[in-house]
Amino acid sequence: MFGFLNKINGDKAIWAVVALLALFSFLPVYSASSNLVYVVGNGTTIGYLVKHAILLLMGFGIIYGVHRIPTHFFKGLSLIAMPVVLLLLLYTLAQGQVIDGANASRWIRIPIVGFTFQTSNLAAVVLMIYVARYLTKIKDKTITFKESILPLWLPVFLVIVLILPANFSTAAIIFSMVLLLCFIGGYPFKYLLGIVGAGILSLTLFILTAKAVPDLFPNRVDTWMSRIESFSNPEDTEADYQIEKAKIAIATGGIVGNGAGKSVMKNFLPQSSSDFIYAIIVEEYGLLGGFVLMFFYLLLLFRIVVVANSNETVFGKLLVLGVGLPIVFQALINMAVAVELFPVTGQTLPLISSGGTSSWMTCLAIGIILSASNKHVQTESEEIDETNPLEVLSGQL
Repeated sequence: MFGFLNKINGDKAIWAVVALLALFSFLPVYSASSNLVYVVGNGTTIGYLVKHAILLLMGFGIIYGVHRIPTHFFKGLSLIAMPVVLLLLLYTLAQGQVIDGANASRWIRIPIVGFTFQTSNLAAVVLMIYVARYLTKIKDKTITFKESILPLWLPVFLVIVLILPANFSTAAIIFSMVLLLCFIGGYPFKYLLGIVGAGILSLTLFILTAKAVPDLFPNRVDTWMSRIESFSNPEDTEADYQIEKAKIAIATGGIVGNGAGKSVMKNFLPQSSSDFIYAIIVEEYGLLGGFVLMFFYLLLLFRIVVVANSNETVFGKLLVLGVGLPIVFQALINMAVAVELFPVTGQTLPLISSGGTSSWMTCLAIGIILSASNKHVQTESEEIDETNPLEVLSGQL
């Protein structure tokens, strides 16, 4: 046991925060799963708890494996993974998978094991690594917008376009995080303003096209458009129903909450174990529990910044911020949705909500952060030219 613990390196505070969040998640997931068991009629509470435990155990396996990989390996891997991710996104958008009678065009199903995989989560991590690599390459160089279109903005554009019709919130988060990382990485601000303008224009044209030709972008487009409209003009919609129940749960919780497992609104919230699990947490553990949970995410943010600042390479700094900031940003969005500061997005609470792909990709990102903080596996040799991904991998191996 101690021999295994000795192999765990990297930032100990991040390890502790992640472990505490994962351990705490068992309580709200077990409590909220009763909604799926007694209201929907699927499975058992113990079954959902065991499933959650297996997913987290596999997630920690991902963290452990990834955190032992030298950080500079991710440069070459991102170049190889980017075209694979684009093909997966294209297939996901085209195949229109239906799960339990609902449109699930953001997932693909692996036939042999019957496992579903949300490709946009993987794409987000890979894209942030790719952008960090590009920004490292142009560091201290004078670059024109035209020179960055093909190597930087074309992959970003393709990823967002392929995700947008089925998952607007994830596409918006990815776009925002790319802009933030480019700003931090020193990409010319005037070019970023142009990209923001182009993004707004493209989104407007997309919405107008979707409204003019409803059959062209069915299902999910109507869903996220209705969520935005209902947020700005409250009506009796499903999204408003969820928000109202979430607010009732939060109000019922008060300061110290009703106690573990004593939530009532979990039986009325359709996504009580995933999208709206924060409302259930506040109902059971009160505002005190809600603020403590927020504190741990902010502590994670602080340690991410510390790791990025202490890294000796530009790529390491940008890599940590690129994959780390979206975790905290997603957590804050999930909390904001529960208190109606944001429209319903479908974003889960990292390391807390039940779910497979989202948890694994969060663990992948955390593993990368820990890799950057793991001095035992970092080599201090000069960086290898990454123009050819095969050269990079062969040189690093």
